[in-house]
Amino acid sequence: MYRVHDLCLSFPDRSAKPLIGRAPRNDVLKNVSFTIEAGSVVGIVGGSGSGKSTLGRAMLRLLEPDTGTISFRGQDITHLSEAELRPLRRKFQMIFQDPMSSLNPRRRVGGIIAGPLRLHGVENVGRRVAEALDMVGLPQNFAQRYPHELSGGQRQRVGIARAIALRPNFILADEIVSGLDVSSQAQVLNLLGDLVRDLGLTLAFISHDLSVVRRLCSDIIVLHNGHIVEQGKTPDLFERPQAAYTRALLDAIPLPDPHQPWHGD
Repeated sequence: MYRVHDLCLSFPDRSAKPLIGRAPRNDVLKNVSFTIEAGSVVGIVGGSGSGKSTLGRAMLRLLEPDTGTISFRGQDITHLSEAELRPLRRKFQMIFQDPMSSLNPRRRVGGIIAGPLRLHGVENVGRRVAEALDMVGLPQNFAQRYPHELSGGQRQRVGIARAIALRPNFILADEIVSGLDVSSQAQVLNLLGDLVRDLGLTLAFISHDLSVVRRLCSDIIVLHNGHIVEQGKTPDLFERPQAAYTRALLDAIPLPDPHQPWHGD
């Protein structure tokens, strides 16, 4: 589904203001290489500033790399123009971290889901909107609601519905459960697992939370300071981590203390 080879990406250093010449650049991704097989669920993990969200946006060509190659289903998309990318965009979709900022507050849910369908000239838009709502477990009357009338978990389901309505091959989910309570997190993770199975999706799931990734993902890529420090099957990485940074991430997972008294109701 995806092949990334020697990917490098940098941003201008806005804190530097040279009197002569161009501002120096900060390297965010450094010689990143990996493959994502069709039908797999791959976790991309790392701490804040590791480059994982930048990597996700580069994969979908929301950012253009400096060097390296990105291939989607065998096609090199590294430097395609926006016009060349447009037919491909319905095949790879993104679910954003904050649904309140990614959903137009002035549009009803039905219009939000219908927007990409109309943009890509899809027929039977009303039926496709209804199907998408049904697949994410939202009632049909939610099509008439506005984002501010929904809970955080419901808004995230709308974001998922918008992504799957185009029937893509690949979805990138960027920290989509980080702002939800534990119950809503579990529901969204279960939903993603069901959609991967039922729709034959390939999923890349960006997160800083290894406990969440362990539940959902078959494979894990660990990023640190723009480098891949480790990648492999989820059970192997949890049981036999090779990189010191991976071990530090695993050690940071909070574990319940069996000797701590519970003060709940």
